[in-house]
Amino acid sequence: MKEHIRNGVSAGLTFGVVTIFFSLIGFTSTATELMGGFIGNTSTARASSPGAIFNLVFLLTLVYLWNGSMAAKPTEEDTQQKAMQSGLVAGTVTGLLVAIYAFTVGSINAAGIDMRDYLTSMSSDAIELFLLGLSPVVGAVVQLVWITAVGAGAGWLAFKLRDKPLRKAIGRLWERIKERFSQVPLIQKINKSKYGNFIWYGVILLVLVLIPLPLSDYWNYTLGTIGIYVLLGLGLNIVVGMAGLLDLGYVAFFAIGAYTVALLTAPTPHNLLWNFWIALICGVILAALAGILLGVPVLRMRGDYLAIVTLGFGEIIRILSKSDALTGFSGGPRGVRDIAGPSILGMPFNSPRAFVWLIILGCLLVIFVTSRLQNSRVGRAWVAMREDETVAQAVGINTWQYKLMAFAIGAAFAGLGGVLFASRNMFTGPEDHNLMVSINVLSLVIVGGMGSIPGVITGSLVLKGLPELLRQLETYRMLAFGALLVAMMIIRPEGLWPSKRRRLEMHEEEEEPPTEHLANPSGGDAA
Repeated sequence: MKEHIRNGVSAGLTFGVVTIFFSLIGFTSTATELMGGFIGNTSTARASSPGAIFNLVFLLTLVYLWNGSMAAKPTEEDTQQKAMQSGLVAGTVTGLLVAIYAFTVGSINAAGIDMRDYLTSMSSDAIELFLLGLSPVVGAVVQLVWITAVGAGAGWLAFKLRDKPLRKAIGRLWERIKERFSQVPLIQKINKSKYGNFIWYGVILLVLVLIPLPLSDYWNYTLGTIGIYVLLGLGLNIVVGMAGLLDLGYVAFFAIGAYTVALLTAPTPHNLLWNFWIALICGVILAALAGILLGVPVLRMRGDYLAIVTLGFGEIIRILSKSDALTGFSGGPRGVRDIAGPSILGMPFNSPRAFVWLIILGCLLVIFVTSRLQNSRVGRAWVAMREDETVAQAVGINTWQYKLMAFAIGAAFAGLGGVLFASRNMFTGPEDHNLMVSINVLSLVIVGGMGSIPGVITGSLVLKGLPELLRQLETYRMLAFGALLVAMMIIRPEGLWPSKRRRLEMHEEEEEPPTEHLANPSGGDAA
């Protein structure tokens, strides 16, 4: 089978199966409602109404355009005809699968069988919507013709978009925009000033301070949650992204910080009522000490073994916090309530907006520390260990010491996040510190870009901020996480905003030297 045909069959099978799966779990109906909200088409009183059908067609057309473009990826004999053939094959394969599925479920629904007895999301309205309000036979035929045509068109479009003159024109346009932006007199003055960097930092800080002002309490709370995950992500980025240590029990340090501020400032169970700032320092220090205590016995392990041990440590902390035997000490399953918040000069931080400013300040502090470490001798030692620990030891790096340092600093950042989290919510309990916290933080580091500070911030916005914008997709959050991670590993394995080193590592294979020079380095005729 020729390569471009094989690409079309592969893409067609993938997108066909994914479309059917999304329909079976009811995701197409939910996505249609969301699409209607985005484009302002609210005439969807009934699932199979013209407005709902338009929304579904619009959404699936975008998906099938992606199908055809994925099939028409460059081959050795890359021509417009072969690209269109790839898209046509992909559209045909996907169309056949979807048409067979649509005819089958449509016939079952027409026979009066309630599919909800077997699949709770497969209501009669959802099936009629997928058939575009048509009969099973006509709906299946329309699906086949429509998807095939879109696939062929996407193949042609993909070929045109990768045409080198077009890409160069887009690149020149972008360079022209940047050049004009840099020629603005005010920007030129700032860039030429010896305090230019500080001025830009001040502008960024001013924007961060002003962002919470127009937002409601709900969105300020959401922004605060994103900031807390930025803190956690920056800490785990040191451990995983820089030092290369896979830690699946990172939530344990988050819990230690949260419970420290809770037990020291809450009236129950110990009635200590300490000052918040003292409790914050204690939480960060205790989390760092826990990182060292965990690191001492386990850091001679590598890879999967280290991941399993740290996972066990995180579960131990969660189970202990949930234990009835420790109710008198840590509140047990009920958690700890009425945790005290911070105050400065007698002004309490008792609103989501005020806490956002405190969390932003914490993020800026952690970003500063992380950037200084990243560009220091310590950061270079971590990178050397991540690349090859044996070679790092051979050149004189004390890997055990630097591993402990990575664990301690990463744990301290998690402890800071835990303190702010518990104080803002005025409550903390075992359910706030389950395994999913570690998985979420690791996911945002991978999706954003390991070893990259902007990548961690981007990953936090995508994985914690986007679900809040799409609350109707709450049921599909884990599905979205898995799909996003799979897509990222295939399409952009280095992350959304990778570090320069990571980008070079992931793409060095694409920059192969010419074969002639490898075969004949001297440049003369072969002997």
